[in-house]
Amino acid sequence: MNNNVKIAVAVALATGLAACGGPKQTNSETTAAVSAEQAQTVNTVLAEWTGPYNGVPAFDTVKLADLKPAFEIAMANHLKEIDAVVNNPELATFENTIVAMEAVGKDLSRIYAYYGIWRSNKSSPEVREIGRELAPMLSKHFSKVNQNEKLFLRIKDVYESDEMKSLRPDQQRMVTNSYQGFVRGGALLSADEKKRYAEINLELSKLHTKFGNNVLADEENYVTYLTKDQLGGLPESVVKAAAAAAKGLDGEGKYAITNTRSSMDPFLTYSTERSLREQVWNKYYNRGDNGDEFDNNEIIKQILKLRHERVNLLGYSNYAEWRLEDRMAKSPENAFNLLNAVWPAATARVREEVADMQAVADSEGANITIKPWDYRFYAEKVRKAKYALDSDEVKQYLQVPKLVEAMFYVSGRLFDFEFTPVKEGSVPVFHEDVKVWEVTKKSSGEHVGLWYLDPYARKGKRSGAWATTYRSHTTFEGKTNVLSSNNSNFIKGEEGKPTLISWDDAETLFHEFGHALHFLASNVEYPSQNGGVRDYTEFQSQLLERWLTTDEVIDNYLTHHETGKPIPAELVAKIKKAATFNEGFKTTEYLASALIDLMLHTTNPEDIDPDKFERETLEGMGMPSELVMRHRTPHFGHVFSGEGYSAGYYGYLWAEVLTSDASEAFEEAPGGYYDKGMAKKLVDHLFAVRNAIDPAEAYRLFRGRDAKVEALMRDRGFPVTSEKE
Repeated sequence: MNNNVKIAVAVALATGLAACGGPKQTNSETTAAVSAEQAQTVNTVLAEWTGPYNGVPAFDTVKLADLKPAFEIAMANHLKEIDAVVNNPELATFENTIVAMEAVGKDLSRIYAYYGIWRSNKSSPEVREIGRELAPMLSKHFSKVNQNEKLFLRIKDVYESDEMKSLRPDQQRMVTNSYQGFVRGGALLSADEKKRYAEINLELSKLHTKFGNNVLADEENYVTYLTKDQLGGLPESVVKAAAAAAKGLDGEGKYAITNTRSSMDPFLTYSTERSLREQVWNKYYNRGDNGDEFDNNEIIKQILKLRHERVNLLGYSNYAEWRLEDRMAKSPENAFNLLNAVWPAATARVREEVADMQAVADSEGANITIKPWDYRFYAEKVRKAKYALDSDEVKQYLQVPKLVEAMFYVSGRLFDFEFTPVKEGSVPVFHEDVKVWEVTKKSSGEHVGLWYLDPYARKGKRSGAWATTYRSHTTFEGKTNVLSSNNSNFIKGEEGKPTLISWDDAETLFHEFGHALHFLASNVEYPSQNGGVRDYTEFQSQLLERWLTTDEVIDNYLTHHETGKPIPAELVAKIKKAATFNEGFKTTEYLASALIDLMLHTTNPEDIDPDKFERETLEGMGMPSELVMRHRTPHFGHVFSGEGYSAGYYGYLWAEVLTSDASEAFEEAPGGYYDKGMAKKLVDHLFAVRNAIDPAEAYRLFRGRDAKVEALMRDRGFPVTSEKE
């Protein structure tokens, strides 16, 4: 997620997500309308960034108490800046309206960088309470932008002007997106309809915040503590990580399995304690679904009803129809078609996988039927039996520091980037675990930006992995350097020893770094074009995962954490041979989430019971009983803690089609994955252009044609029935 306010405003204009109207300006807002300069002496959050690298966030000195007042001042100033644009007596032009709007809101941009860190990396009850207060404030504020009729009319004048014909394609795209965004955000509604539209968004802003806070509460509140006699089957690396996690939670001497994927997954893979596996599984998959104060089912019902009502005001029959209109998929039907094309092959593979696992369980006399909490455990046994591949053996060669070096190597070969650690203490960080590198062009030494890495799990940090920017590249007011970051939740290893991670986690590390490279490679002129089309933006990051298995990375960076020796060729051969192993599980758990997301948003939600809908819909689809959705509805943060992926979780598979097809292009190139010509096409057409060009056109410039779904089927080891041009 990009926290740059230029992108936030662009998204508000393009989709109506942040739009919500409201009452007249309150006294507090009026009082807040003072200059940023006046506030800087007392408000740490509002202060302009100073220091090296064109200024950096003062993560070490900002005060949480200053956050809300800073937003109040910045929002008031933002509205004044917009007033100056819309009250320009001259006729609307591209420069005095569209470009002028790109220049507003710099205060908000800085504040969002801090707010994102507090919400995602350093959450606490105090942060969550402030978030609950800010959500409606921000919603009301952006409604004043989206429902500013004079601003819309000026944008409309530019959109319909003769000047449009003389603009560059990227400029035309920016004008069109601005105009259509206003329309999709309710600019053509009646006064009463606009009022209701705003009320809906205000309520949604509160519900989204509460949903996310509830999930985080369940991740913090449900921890499984083990004793020494309950560690059966766990590799030493998992035991040490569990001990370190317990120590961090004031449970020294115990072993903690926290309620996050990075902790849950290895425990379910190796633990011989079946009852404990069931316990850990239930805690993880029941987040937000425990019938207590943090239960999300009622919130989901309210969110679905409000989203449905809002798009009905705009004339759409369902939320997904509105959401996908400006995506690559264009319609829910196209998204469904892709998901349903893969579903039969994925579930058929699950049946094969379960049969293999059941055979192992039977041969051992386990006297069980495979259940969801058994899947990873017996899959690992099958992996060892079929491929003689032990996941923990592989893990010994996956050191986080060495993997980071590998990513730098890849970025150097493809992007001409060099990463150099900054001098310790020269750039403020929000936690001692965060490290910072300067990014430059290898060939010229030109400064590009900074890259922050926050790799480890801790209390108050949301689960999963993500990328963000604190400042994005632009050139329209002079070149702006990029401040990008990656965030993970690896379980930190013993003091003084490298953290070891699974192969899946290594892929995720590369994936999120792909997002960072997307930020750093940008060459767009205008801030708002640093965003992207949601079912396309995962493509570049998914593609970067492929470099993890290149010979150059394997031979030089996958080294044993104790001996320093490179990973043996025979182990690499096993990894590659088993590349599509367990693909049924991975694809089906994802597809189930994507399909439920779309179905929830194409169904009249009036009488929906989320738990019942999820259960009965999956049964009707033929969901295998041995696994569940990757993200069950009550903790589906992608969809219900905001609207970034709502009715859009299918986008990962849509992007994966592009990824598989693009990978074949590299495989066919003379220089393989490091082919210079292909690397230039990659950067020029897929990374640097960001959202300054239609993504379908960008992909055709890279590949010479549209992507083919058959590449995805080959990639996953599924049957390919036809090859269509």
